[in-house]
Amino acid sequence: MKRFLIAALFVLPLAAVATDVPMFTLTITNHRYEPTTLKVPADTKIQIKVVNNDSTPEEFESSDFSREKIVMPNSSITVFVGPLKAGKYGFFGDFHQDTAQGTLIAE
Repeated sequence: MKRFLIAALFVLPLAAVATDVPMFTLTITNHRYEPTTLKVPADTKIQIKVVNNDSTPEEFESSDFSREKIVMPNSSITVFVGPLKAGKYGFFGDFHQDTAQGTLIAE
């Protein structure tokens, strides 16, 4: 019991910090991101939840903010980004680069 209480003292502050990070959602349907433009606050760490509604995997990727993560079919992932300076940052689906394109705007 004592170990549980000590562990809880370390874990609970981390859980509180994660909930303070704003979350934004991107959805992949028919190998396209919705929305294609995502506005987020500048100079703030954010979470992006990527929901893949397609029956094939996709890789959420951005060379502009250095993220790369596979999203399995009919599932979701969460990616932490930033803080980013004000500006435009591209992201894409690596497996369907011709259609899965988007822009993150930090303002």
